[in-house]
Amino acid sequence: MRHIVLVNPNTSAATTALMVSIARAHLAAGFAMDGATAATGAPLIVDEDQLRIAADAVARMAPALAGTAEGVIVAAFGDPGVEALGAALSVPVAGIAACAMGEAAAAGRRFAVVTTTPALVAAIAARAENLGFGRQLAGIRTTEGPPQALMADRPRLIAALERAARRAIAEDAAEAIIIGGGPLAAAAHALRSRLPCPVIEPIPAAVRWMNVRLGAGSLREDR
Repeated sequence: MRHIVLVNPNTSAATTALMVSIARAHLAAGFAMDGATAATGAPLIVDEDQLRIAADAVARMAPALAGTAEGVIVAAFGDPGVEALGAALSVPVAGIAACAMGEAAAAGRRFAVVTTTPALVAAIAARAENLGFGRQLAGIRTTEGPPQALMADRPRLIAALERAARRAIAEDAAEAIIIGGGPLAAAAHALRSRLPCPVIEPIPAAVRWMNVRLGAGSLREDR
């Protein structure tokens, strides 16, 4: 059994468990997955200072991961600590933003990122640019209201994300939508049947990347 670790860069063990549950549904046969939660930082990453703290926390996980993981997925949308882990480990390391943007940009599509964290818009745009997807990024749309309050009310969260996604489609001419955030994984899945274009779920996208990278192929694809 090949062992993948999903690293949650925030400090919420409940969020780790949710993301691992979603990721496991997309694993190829012969793979197992466990979660690892950041020891320091914030329970929800909502600004660039917290993103930098998360990157440091993820980088410090390298020694613990080195002897156990055959692949690592960093499950926060800014991909904090991905480069540091990639340099420290001899196994594939995937960031959910990079994997989601790669899928969204397939065949030259223009895509939008929809998220709950307006203070991370600049960081998301910079990540797209650094990955070579700047020209295909149609826009970044954010929900209204405090992210923490939305996260505590799932129906309200889904409705707010849907409104923002529909604006991206109508006003930004987005051809695909990424729901940008590891903790938004369940909401992203719910939105796939509600929107008229492909909806990219970052955690499954990262699992598909890892399946292929480790030679197992992919169980399923986004529409």
